[in-house]
Amino acid sequence: MTEFPTPDMALTHILVVGNIERSVAWYRDVLGAELFREYGGSSAVFSFTGTWLLLVTGGEPTEDKPTVSMAAPTDPDDVSHSFTIRVKDCQASYETLRDRGADFLTPPHDWGAEIRCFFRDPDGHLFEISQAT
Repeated sequence: MTEFPTPDMALTHILVVGNIERSVAWYRDVLGAELFREYGGSSAVFSFTGTWLLLVTGGEPTEDKPTVSMAAPTDPDDVSHSFTIRVKDCQASYETLRDRGADFLTPPHDWGAEIRCFFRDPDGHLFEISQAT
């Protein structure tokens, strides 16, 4: 039996976006992710805090996923996946990201055990910055 997972594996999050150029600019310039590679104007790979993010444009089913269509979110308030970024200082991170153009739902909120706030990418994918207190 083959070992799974193995230490040399990496997990990549795939995010479907409506406009690859707009999203590449946002992930690079607002989020601060490192652009690793672009593929023909339809996808881009980023590295962010040890995680791989693959941005792709939508598409119809393929032979290896015959019933699956890929589409960007249609309602930013209907979330099935989000990212949490643990930070040392939520307020400072909020200010940095806001100054870069991040669109926050609210300023940081202190819940006692954590301080957190949420923002979206241009397609509505939800991100949280969170500070343990």
